[in-house]
Amino acid sequence: MEDIRSLKANQLDALREVANIGAGHAATALSQMIGGTIMISVPTINIARLEDVPPQVSAPEEPVAAVLMNMLGDLTGRTLLVLPRQTAVKLAGIMLRRQMGSDSELGQVEQSAIKEAGNILSGAYLNALSDFMGLMLLPSPPSLAVDMSSAVLTTAYLQFGTDRDYVFCVETEFFMQEVGEHLRGFFLLLPDVASLHAILRAVRVA
Repeated sequence: MEDIRSLKANQLDALREVANIGAGHAATALSQMIGGTIMISVPTINIARLEDVPPQVSAPEEPVAAVLMNMLGDLTGRTLLVLPRQTAVKLAGIMLRRQMGSDSELGQVEQSAIKEAGNILSGAYLNALSDFMGLMLLPSPPSLAVDMSSAVLTTAYLQFGTDRDYVFCVETEFFMQEVGEHLRGFFLLLPDVASLHAILRAVRVA
């Protein structure tokens, strides 16, 4: 995958713009869901090997909540929303409109809320990528894992071969204005080989 590391600055800027649009869509959708205002930071985008991602997300032994979805349609692969566990607990509480600080667990109701958040966020990013490329992209129903980041971010869990181990890692921070909370999360796009080349081709002609 030498070509993914040879992207020029303007091509990375095109990917960042797609991520920025996706984050904006996600913030709007989450704002509507919680009935409050969510501000977002400008996303940072990294292209890295899968094994190099865990330190960016959290310490390998730190528990995270990860929402995995398959990318279907004209491009195939996987998307992964990774939130530090405490961030996931806070986000679930906000989505369930509970008093801040009243939650400490991720029970069934909280897990459903996190999966819905993952659905919204992944859908927003895929819609932005779909618009940019003029292709149809559809997310599968979400699945959730709560485990150490080193366990979640493995090729076994992701069913992701070592020959296609480069991922797009989008980091953004959401600010919940009403409750004064900063929530930091990572969105990973793991395209299959053919889809990765299609994205790179689209960026190069952009």
